[in-house]
Amino acid sequence: MTVPQASPAGDPAVPPSTPPTTPPPPPKDAERPHDDPLRASRTSGLWVGAVALGVLLLLLVVFIAQNTEQTTVQFFGFEGRAPLAVSLLIATAAGILLTAIAGSLRIWQLRRRTRKEVGREPRRARGRH
Repeated sequence: MTVPQASPAGDPAVPPSTPPTTPPPPPKDAERPHDDPLRASRTSGLWVGAVALGVLLLLLVVFIAQNTEQTTVQFFGFEGRAPLAVSLLIATAAGILLTAIAGSLRIWQLRRRTRKEVGREPRRARGRH
């Protein structure tokens, strides 16, 4: 419980005026991320991607330069000779392609299912009311 203090005029009924202890909150517009000059942008994302791809390319060149010996590759009755690095890179690319195909099929399946469910919602809502 607080006891009102006397004002400078000596009237105990008038509460003293105190300055606010906290500054007022900033306007809501100032909190939006587009006002931040250091925010991430498409250009900065492109720059990071280009640097990452450059580093990957450098590592790939070193890998190919260190694995130049010829090896025999057999696949479903086909046989050939190729540098070890090329064989491994082709196998890696094939694995990435298979993973991308499986992931794309799953995304396509989920999108179809979502479209069906969204299409059913208005009909269900109409039937309930």
